[in-house]
Amino acid sequence: MAEQSLVNMSENTGLGKVEIAPEVIEVIAGIAASEVKGLANMRGNFATGVVEKFGKKSHSKGVKVELTDNGILIDLYVVLEYGVSIPGVAQKIQANIRQTLMNMTSLEISEVNIHVVGVQMEKDPTEEASE
Repeated sequence: MAEQSLVNMSENTGLGKVEIAPEVIEVIAGIAASEVKGLANMRGNFATGVVEKFGKKSHSKGVKVELTDNGILIDLYVVLEYGVSIPGVAQKIQANIRQTLMNMTSLEISEVNIHVVGVQMEKDPTEEASE
């Protein structure tokens, strides 16, 4: 697993080379996942939680991208809404990420792994009124 720092997009156009940082792929994948109905939120690490407390939204929260010899691997750590079909929502997230990355970067993704780390229960309307 030799990791690279950039994805090389070079074609023989004579115009130069195009490289995409893994952080860009993380942001695109995070936004594409958040478009799917049934996803409550993404699970990030401690650092993303601190950054969000200061008002900055982290679009790559819960997304990990690995550039390997076998291709691009994406891992998403998600919390789904209660009552949705977990396999159905996971497949929609995978399909949306693949399609969005193909449209925006022309990259083929080897794997999109969805890790469901929680289920968000609906809030009771009386709790919302008291907050």
